[in-house]
Amino acid sequence: MTTEVTGRRFRLASPSAALVLGGLVLALVVAGLPLGAMAHQFDLSDQSGDVVFLAGVAVGVVVAWHQPRNPMGWILLAAMGFFQVDTDASFYSVADYRLHHGALPFGPVAVLLQPAWAPGIVLLGLAILLFPDGRVPSPRWRWVLWVYLAAGFLWLAGAFTVAAVAIIGHNIHVDSSGNLQAIDPGGSASWWAAVEAVFVPVLGICWLASLAGQGVNWRRSSGERRQQLKWLLGGSVTCLIGLVLAVRLGNRSGFWGVVSLVGFLAITALPVTMGVAILKYRLYDIDRIISRTLAYAIVTGLLVGVYAGLVLLTTQVFRFHTPVAVAASTLAAAALFTPLRRRVQRLVDRRFNRARYDADKTVAAFEARLKDAVDLDAVRDDLAGVVHQALEPAHVSVWISQRH
Repeated sequence: MTTEVTGRRFRLASPSAALVLGGLVLALVVAGLPLGAMAHQFDLSDQSGDVVFLAGVAVGVVVAWHQPRNPMGWILLAAMGFFQVDTDASFYSVADYRLHHGALPFGPVAVLLQPAWAPGIVLLGLAILLFPDGRVPSPRWRWVLWVYLAAGFLWLAGAFTVAAVAIIGHNIHVDSSGNLQAIDPGGSASWWAAVEAVFVPVLGICWLASLAGQGVNWRRSSGERRQQLKWLLGGSVTCLIGLVLAVRLGNRSGFWGVVSLVGFLAITALPVTMGVAILKYRLYDIDRIISRTLAYAIVTGLLVGVYAGLVLLTTQVFRFHTPVAVAASTLAAAALFTPLRRRVQRLVDRRFNRARYDADKTVAAFEARLKDAVDLDAVRDDLAGVVHQALEPAHVSVWISQRH
């Protein structure tokens, strides 16, 4: 007597595996809290890094759950897992080798696992290259994939080799962040500096080539693939800007501290936009998002310039050093907001959201014709035509209520 268990068999690429892997990564996050406290590096007031990390984990779980055959979700989950292993191992290395002088158990294991940032970085680049379905954009890009994988493997193998040599030689010294000092620039492993000098630029060039290739594919593609690539490129630009702001501003306070925090949180744009594009959730909203973002950024810049100019004019030229001058400048900038936003929005839509711009023009023309229309049948046909032209629905029905 045999029992059929094929349908219940646990498979590696399955929604259940996505939940299990996501749960393991979250367990590593939870474990990082007491480990950070052990290393005296736990700061409850600054958890922006965890927000970025959890966003990547959530996107990886959702993509792997809905599309288990698509390697993108698994790649994102694995990258986040390696980054969290690096964080936990760094905390434990600091607690062991800087605070307890190597007296804690499993210290060498933490040192060996600490370079887990290397495969995490390699996997993120791989996700960009293989976006959105786990395949290279074209057969011509296969050589880029193989060069990238070879360089990434040699780079991370070198990082783990340095850690292993330090453990075998009982020469373990970590910095305040838990990084092995032999891996730092000028460290005891001089050959590692040569490895980084060769392979890090190669990895960076492959990253840029991947983005450039996706940009070329965007210009050549159409339909859903074009919208998917728009989401990727938009998220990449936002992530890059946020990363530059976070690195340049650092841990400042006040206004620039808020800007730095916003920049750090903007890094989440890359995994979130990748998830939206892969799952095709509200895929065609990207044009509206881009146009609104650009419009409000331009309007904000113009209003800040107008406000600063009015304040300087009233306080420096006319010598009105009173709160009234500042209040008047504020009111003037506020009064300009609505007309300026409408004009800028039309200009941006005309360039970046042509479908909406043409739809608005079509609706405006229909409103103008409607003022002089008297034939109900003509109005109905005109309305159906306008809706079809502006929104392109699969089916249009017009219901008219007649009251006596």
